[in-house]
Amino acid sequence: MKKKILVTGGAGYIGSHVIKALGEKGYEILIYDNLSTGYKELVLYGELVIGDIADITVFDRVIEDFKPDAVMHFAASIQVHESVLNPLKYYRNNTINTLNLVELLLKKKIRHFIFSSTAAVYGTPESTEPVSELSLLKPINPYGASKMAVEYMLKDLSPVEKDFNYISLRYFNVAGADQEGRIGQKYHEATHLITRCLKAAKAEISRLEIYGTDYSTPDGTCIRDYIHVDDIAEAHIVALEYLFKKSINDIFNCGYGHGYSVREVVKTAKEVTGVDFPVEEAGRRAGDPPYLVADNTKIREELGWKPKHDDLSYIVKTAWNWEKKL
Repeated sequence: MKKKILVTGGAGYIGSHVIKALGEKGYEILIYDNLSTGYKELVLYGELVIGDIADITVFDRVIEDFKPDAVMHFAASIQVHESVLNPLKYYRNNTINTLNLVELLLKKKIRHFIFSSTAAVYGTPESTEPVSELSLLKPINPYGASKMAVEYMLKDLSPVEKDFNYISLRYFNVAGADQEGRIGQKYHEATHLITRCLKAAKAEISRLEIYGTDYSTPDGTCIRDYIHVDDIAEAHIVALEYLFKKSINDIFNCGYGHGYSVREVVKTAKEVTGVDFPVEEAGRRAGDPPYLVADNTKIREELGWKPKHDDLSYIVKTAWNWEKKL
């Protein structure tokens, strides 16, 4: 029989690409999403149920009816700058709602859980070396702190609930789109650098702003590890299949192990689009570390994850092909 996977937030950007990967693998999928930042048309496989995880009574009934073998949890608020301005929203949606979800899974005796975490838990690394899963956790914004709180909760739970197993995946900067252009990033107000570059190239925004040019990096702008969304999706498949085989509780970085500065991304976006869009330098943005790059040794060696799209031009090209369709 096909394994049944329940995916919260599966109509969103990353969730929809994971749904695509699950569908292509033949899993039976139920998507639970309130469509606050997701879209029906991004769901290529499975059944979509519109609902909010905060409505625990409805969610309880959905789980009872579907009886999943595993749950993947993407439903969360993810904008760093917004989290600084509205921290309670992030603790409520990301931390409290996840706690309630996990309690429900324990009640229903659902053993396998994949949690969508973030590199924001690392805050500002003390060196310019890639951060490993053992690096100090010191988030500098409520978004990262809300995700870190869930990781601590899961860690503390694991010795007590021995039949409950989880993998937490810490994403670095996810970008790009489905190679065939079927799905991609579709936020109401895009804040991701690559997407904003492309919207500037389309003249949907008047200019691209670079937030901070005086960081202690080679060109003064922030450096990030950009990973293609299809490689993130494949990491979830690898993690899920590993979790079905082995009872573990663990955390893995999802990144390529090297980074690009904001200026390098802008340069690549201009080359891919062929548009010399306007760029304006602005002051630093609250909650931005200067350097954040993954040490991905653990996920490669322990889970056997093999990324296929480690190419900034390819990432931007797939995002551009999708953006032109919107």
